[in-house]
Amino acid sequence: MIVSRAVSTLSSPDYKLMRRVNRWRPPRWIRWWMLAATRAGDGWLWAACGVALLASDDLARHAAFAAAALAVTIGILVFRFLKKVVARQRPCNLEPHCWAALLPPDQFSFPSGHSITAFAVAVSIGMFYPPLLPGLVFCASSIALSRILLGMHFLSDVVAGSALGAALGYLASRLFA
Repeated sequence: MIVSRAVSTLSSPDYKLMRRVNRWRPPRWIRWWMLAATRAGDGWLWAACGVALLASDDLARHAAFAAAALAVTIGILVFRFLKKVVARQRPCNLEPHCWAALLPPDQFSFPSGHSITAFAVAVSIGMFYPPLLPGLVFCASSIALSRILLGMHFLSDVVAGSALGAALGYLASRLFA
């Protein structure tokens, strides 16, 4: 009973925000931005970063690529494991969304795989190339925000995924530095 009460207390703000977001009809430019960001987070943006990185003539390119690949691989394994263990339903399964009709990539919500991957790549590459870090973090943050505004994740899913991804990216960059 104590555990269920704690989960309920911790989930209450998530559910309140989810209801507000699912009923909000943002301006068209925000809808386009969020749809583009979530599609970028499907993997093609990070694949393009990897190709551009490997095509460069910088000496650190192989280490940066290896760090990002390691961080993403571990991140995928972690989020697949956690999603099965936690088995939290997605917001779009609990309440309909007023303007987004995307299909979720899997059944469960916690943690956000898009956020883990985005921050794992952004931080690992950004540690090797500090001038690129603000742009990479902007892209990763846009992807994370899109997952909330499109009704795919709760705020806590995205915060946990972003923190995990950033930690994995940092550790992988230190390993290959």
